[in-house]
Amino acid sequence: MKILDKYLTKSFLLTIVFALVAFTLVFVIIDIMENLDDFIDQNVPAYIISYYYIVFTPEIIKLMIPVSVLFSALFTVGKASNLSELTAIKACGVSLYRFMSPFIFSTIFICFITVFFSGYLVPIANKTKINIEREYLARGLTNAASNIFFQDSNTRLVSISFYDEKSEIAHRVSIQNFDTNDPTKIISRIDTPTMAYDSVNNYWKALNGSIRTFNDSSENVSSFNTKILSSLNFKPNELIEKQQKPEEMNLGELKALINTQEKVGTDPTRTQIEYYSRFSFSMASLIVVFFGLTISANKRGGSLGSQIGLNILVTFIYLVFMKVSNAFGKNGALNPLLTAWFANFIFLIAAFINIPRLKQ
Repeated sequence: MKILDKYLTKSFLLTIVFALVAFTLVFVIIDIMENLDDFIDQNVPAYIISYYYIVFTPEIIKLMIPVSVLFSALFTVGKASNLSELTAIKACGVSLYRFMSPFIFSTIFICFITVFFSGYLVPIANKTKINIEREYLARGLTNAASNIFFQDSNTRLVSISFYDEKSEIAHRVSIQNFDTNDPTKIISRIDTPTMAYDSVNNYWKALNGSIRTFNDSSENVSSFNTKILSSLNFKPNELIEKQQKPEEMNLGELKALINTQEKVGTDPTRTQIEYYSRFSFSMASLIVVFFGLTISANKRGGSLGSQIGLNILVTFIYLVFMKVSNAFGKNGALNPLLTAWFANFIFLIAAFINIPRLKQ
């Protein structure tokens, strides 16, 4: 059995590498064709274009791993079936469940690597990629930042829903101050629809807002037309910098952002979906290979074209379920954890339904 396991594992992994390289190259070529005009119009040097696609490659690999794993499983099992290897294996008394075990264990190992790869290495590459787009292609440039959450001091949290860089005005601002001796105890909160920066005097002004002060047993609320906030430590140019795109943030940064959003009382749903999706998409390889094996092992292997066609069909259906669940999740109709794992659950259920139909 060790010889059989090594043979199947080697064939499976080599096909994954081949498929990953092929799919990545196809993706890069298509992307170059789509963006070539932009590169030419902006006079981007050739070495920058090359570097751009080098740092873009990790993101592409992350997306192509489940597709490559599924293709490898379909192709390897289909080839074994066509060459009557599967028949010979069955004749030796090896069950299909035992036959599938090298694929499953290899994919589990790939999934754990993918979690680290997509959770920490890909965001580093994405930061460089996005910086190139901003500098050379004028992409991602914006005059406004949204959903900014940060700690301004040891005892102060700031939440800004929208910041307009041109007018230097922040909208829907919440500033929470905590007790120095007890960081979990809030002592005051300022809420204001607008907060403008006075560039002459170098301080922020809150306009038409309210301030709540909290004692042990009471709460006092007062309104104001204008309140000078000279104790704030951040400047307007820092606000845009504080707004990172989710694809630039690693798992630790996403988790910290979720904790900050929950602490300041804002909705963390979208960030939670992104965080859980890092894990669910990494585990997608295991789900789709389990689903694919139950199909491929139950039929006579077809041609390479049929394997590619089935691979594309399964991938398309998976993406449809993922997009639909994300749409419901972001609107609050689904729990963020369920949203991220919905497509995986559907394919896992389909695989379990198909297992009793396997021809031993």
